[in-house]
Amino acid sequence: MQLAFGFALSLWFGFAFGNGFFSEETISAFNFGLENEIFNEQVISSFSVMDYGATGNGQIDDSQAFNKAWKDICNANAGGETVTLEIPRGKTFLLNPLVFQGPCKAKAIRIQLGGTLIAPLSTSWANEGVDTWIQFSNVDNLYLDGDGKIDGRGSIWWQSCMKKSVYGIFFDCKRRPGALHFNNCNGLQLKGLTHLNSPRAHISIKNCKDVIVSDLKISAPDESPNTDGIDISDSTSVQILQSIIATGDDCVAINAGSSFINITGVVCGPGHGISIGSLGDGGAYDTVEQVHVKNCTLRDTQNGVRIKTFQGCSGYARKISFEKIVLSNARNPIIINQFYQDKGKFSKGIMKAGAIEISDVTYSDIRGTSANDQAIDLRCDNVVGCRNIVMRNIDITPGVDCPKTYTVCNNAHGTATETQPRVPCLYRYGDRTVTWRGATREGVVPGGGVARLGGVALARRRYIHAGVTRARGKAGSVVALEADPSC
Repeated sequence: MQLAFGFALSLWFGFAFGNGFFSEETISAFNFGLENEIFNEQVISSFSVMDYGATGNGQIDDSQAFNKAWKDICNANAGGETVTLEIPRGKTFLLNPLVFQGPCKAKAIRIQLGGTLIAPLSTSWANEGVDTWIQFSNVDNLYLDGDGKIDGRGSIWWQSCMKKSVYGIFFDCKRRPGALHFNNCNGLQLKGLTHLNSPRAHISIKNCKDVIVSDLKISAPDESPNTDGIDISDSTSVQILQSIIATGDDCVAINAGSSFINITGVVCGPGHGISIGSLGDGGAYDTVEQVHVKNCTLRDTQNGVRIKTFQGCSGYARKISFEKIVLSNARNPIIINQFYQDKGKFSKGIMKAGAIEISDVTYSDIRGTSANDQAIDLRCDNVVGCRNIVMRNIDITPGVDCPKTYTVCNNAHGTATETQPRVPCLYRYGDRTVTWRGATREGVVPGGGVARLGGVALARRRYIHAGVTRARGKAGSVVALEADPSC
């Protein structure tokens, strides 16, 4: 009965409209009502922080307005559509530490940042145990894009840290907050933003998968301590694309638990280069695999492409490639350091048993200039060593400060073809390490060069490179290599 009535009513309205039974004013009002209903449905999926009382003058704390807006967009039911939060251009929003918590009802959330977010000019809020300024947690399909800025205003933190570091106090330095942290945010996308002057790391990504980061600009002074560009940990399927990163520490750091990480088209420098690690801190079991760095440029960096691990740990770093890398005045262009020590932690310098197993690492099509003479440094663990290191088509020439470059190896196994400088110190498959015996011995090192070793039984190690005049050390210690003083 109701179905029949509804059908008849719709026929009558159609007939009435078609035969002029209603005036134009009535029809117009009716159409406006329909359009308004449609518009209201669209408004449900779009929000602005200005509607929640944000001032955007850079002076008044807008944290409460952002919290209210997040509560609404996270709980919005947009019928499968993306919910959008607008942070408008031309506005500056002062924010205290915020946590945007999920999970959310919306299928996807987009935050369009056109304005500027600024942190408080104070270090006091870290006393509350806060280690991140802005954090997103358990929010899937989050899109954060726009041409706006996120400014951590970290200079007051750096100054405090530097003063305390002079007196050997590092604890407070470690308490500096990062600027932007994502935890368990799958399907995350970051695009187009500018990140400035974080007190510590600018962006950290943890426990996430299927992440795309692209077209970012990240900047902090080269002397700002520990201001990593992007830190990745315990995450998989992460892409870092077409971004410019210039900071006081690693441009990108790939930490424990990370896999299937692709870094392409990144311009890095100044900074500490692109790093895997550090791994194995405190004797941990750490793993990293399937990391691929391609078509990147490193300018005036402290390191180029680096793998760094502590001693006395376990785990692996494997299936890693660095391909088509351009170097411009980069110090330590290629480095594996399995004797890494954190300068911010007290260490007695005692060698410990156990190490991360590094294997299947490929360096190919790497060219440019080195700012120091030791262009390739493969210092692998004395016992575990590094396996299947492949080097091909490498051309690293000296910079203006040194007339030549050379290579240093320790217990590294693999192959090298068409490399400059030469890498004769890689063990080929089936080779054994050289054992030196005797209290003090001078011998010809296979592959060229003369080495002097003091102490007893320097077992299972081999050092070969052009330009080394002496190698000094004793059993159970790392041998220090001394370069030709003319370089």
